[in-house]
Amino acid sequence: MKHSGFRKPFVLSALCAAMLLPGVSAWAVTDQEILDDVKTTDQIVTNGMGLQGQRYSPLSILNTDNVKDLRPVWTLSFGGEKQRGQQAQPLIKDGVMYVTASYSRVFAVDARTGKELWQYDARLPDDIRPCCDVINRGVALYGDLVIFGTLDAKLVALNKDTGKVVWRKNVADHKAGYSITAAPLVVNGKLITGVSGGEFGVVGKIEAYDPKNGELLWTRPTVEGHMGYVYKDGKKIENGISGGEAGKTWPGDLWKTGGAAPWLGGYYDPETNQLLFGTGNPAPWNSHLRPGDNLYSSSRLALNPDDGSIKWHFQTTPHDGWDFDGVNELVSFNYQEGGKTIKAAATADRNGFFYVLDRTNGKFIRGFPFVDKITWAKGLDKNGRPIFDDSNRPGAPGGADKGKSVFSAPAFLGAKNWMPMAYSQDTGLFYVPSNEWGMDIWNEDIAYKKGAAYLGSGFTIKPLNEDYIGVLRAIDPKTGKEVWRQKNYAPLWGGVMTTKGNLVFTGNPEGFLQAFNAKTGDKVWEFQTGSGVLGSPVTWEMDGEQYVSVLSGWGGAVPLWGGEVAKRVKNFNQGGMLWTFKLPKDLVAKH
Repeated sequence: MKHSGFRKPFVLSALCAAMLLPGVSAWAVTDQEILDDVKTTDQIVTNGMGLQGQRYSPLSILNTDNVKDLRPVWTLSFGGEKQRGQQAQPLIKDGVMYVTASYSRVFAVDARTGKELWQYDARLPDDIRPCCDVINRGVALYGDLVIFGTLDAKLVALNKDTGKVVWRKNVADHKAGYSITAAPLVVNGKLITGVSGGEFGVVGKIEAYDPKNGELLWTRPTVEGHMGYVYKDGKKIENGISGGEAGKTWPGDLWKTGGAAPWLGGYYDPETNQLLFGTGNPAPWNSHLRPGDNLYSSSRLALNPDDGSIKWHFQTTPHDGWDFDGVNELVSFNYQEGGKTIKAAATADRNGFFYVLDRTNGKFIRGFPFVDKITWAKGLDKNGRPIFDDSNRPGAPGGADKGKSVFSAPAFLGAKNWMPMAYSQDTGLFYVPSNEWGMDIWNEDIAYKKGAAYLGSGFTIKPLNEDYIGVLRAIDPKTGKEVWRQKNYAPLWGGVMTTKGNLVFTGNPEGFLQAFNAKTGDKVWEFQTGSGVLGSPVTWEMDGEQYVSVLSGWGGAVPLWGGEVAKRVKNFNQGGMLWTFKLPKDLVAKH
């Protein structure tokens, strides 16, 4: 019987646990396993398939020669009427898969058979305020716990065998517009999360909790002027204002409702001991109400994981007037140049530019457009700051109800939105899911009201081409060259994974999970899942075989906010399925 607690425990796991000494578990996910996730192939215990978020697998059992024989082995329905917007990445540990679904649900599944072991449904209040659908992007695993965030801004830790609640923590006030949609991460024994809610004038924040009991360890607001704190022995210790005094890059009191929510979560670079997070748009969207750079909105931040202090920042869209959130993942990678190893990090921003930064200090190395049309800026200067085209900023409201409307590209849903890109350690290329669209946008007067949308803008998104919107691109971060592209009629809205088998996996709203040759871009396999693929695919090895899993279920921001683009996808069916594929042993070529 399903309920908001758990289903009947997985008997075998329970028996094994009972045979162990009290307080000891062979299953327990350790800090070392989390650090090693990037190179292990028999489990996936981090969002991003490694803390740096490269989404690269060293497995090559499945490759371009035999992928044509990849076939489904099981599928699981998430059930009920909650069939929309499935954007999670599965985690796998000791033959059990843990995955979230829409409306803040968690499932534990036998990875060999697809049998559901338990299900947890959060009891969500009626007045949740998710801006962009009822999605969730995954869990964190630590010790014997499965931890995730909810749409009413809570962290919940579940027992991995039973799905029973071990602890529950309220992170923020959902009535003010806060929610959690990102997968948390665990770094050095600390549970790290960001928050959503920038469209409601919240103050973004990144926080660390004790994963064992939910105790708050530190908090770091992401709007300049707010104080951060560290908590020790029950005492609250000031840890510095976020980069400057109140109002330095914000006029008046707007910093008090400044947005900048880190709603996509972040990654961690062990080489520099830094959390790497992105922050969302400043609030309100009407930029004429808040002259200045509006730190730390639309930025990338490097934080000390021990106390949350900001080590450096890089702002991709200062004084953002187009909703170009800077949350897109900042992926760590190294490359050789002039006989030296460059410790870099790359991000494909909503604003249409691809940035390569020195991750040791946040300095700009290079940047270049990765989509075909950018109108809001003429380019980037030597420091990576945009050279604005002032004629393409929507006008200030005057005597009429709204200011001058402009046509801007990309649209506010971004040249790339939340859907994570992947980096291949073999080709040295990033594989970027992108979209070619623009928007009519204008500004309107707005005043802050707790819990109400705080935009001050109107907009209509339009496709730039008749035959496609989505483009999967292979990009060389050292040169800015686009190596290959694959077009898609509907917008791309799902994550990407690449493997040592020279494969790139991603899905599309038309329902296909697809595989491409990582070097040439040729499509080498696809499978129709029955609904749009928005999840991030993963691959792992079990019993000597290579498996691939992905969530299927159309939804997300496009049908809610997509304007004329929404017409292209209005007939796509919603869904809620977990698909798993493998290559049969007798078809595995020698490798």
